[in-house]
Amino acid sequence: MKPYDERLTVPKTWWLMALFGVLLLGVALVPLGAVAFLCGLAAGGALAGVALSSYGSARIRVVAGSLIAGQARIPVTALGEARALDAEEARAWRTHRADARAHMLLRAYIPTAVRVEVTDPGDPTPYLYLSTRRPDRLAEALASARPDAA
Repeated sequence: MKPYDERLTVPKTWWLMALFGVLLLGVALVPLGAVAFLCGLAAGGALAGVALSSYGSARIRVVAGSLIAGQARIPVTALGEARALDAEEARAWRTHRADARAHMLLRAYIPTAVRVEVTDPGDPTPYLYLSTRRPDRLAEALASARPDAA
């Protein structure tokens, strides 16, 4: 079994945009005085940092016979084929081809993904859509984690 662990962090440009947003907030508070300016910078920086860190904390792991994707934990025995999607296919599966019953760990800033069939007859979820920067490695890790792969 090949181990797999990926954190879906936000791009560095988002941090730069947040910095500029916090600076703009500070500039808007300058007329209220130095204390308001500093409080605005501190509060805005903390809020932006928590928001970006939280959104970028989603992880995808293949561990101990399970796929852990965000809050979902699914045994690989309940999963079928994992198919790596290039940017064009991924866009199609997250837009016009998407099924409302699917479990999607979607990050719009990551253009590629993996689509994993759910084979458990008791689960109404038809497939998992997982944004990933390394779709081939994730598909390979899921394939090697299956009991019949040994």
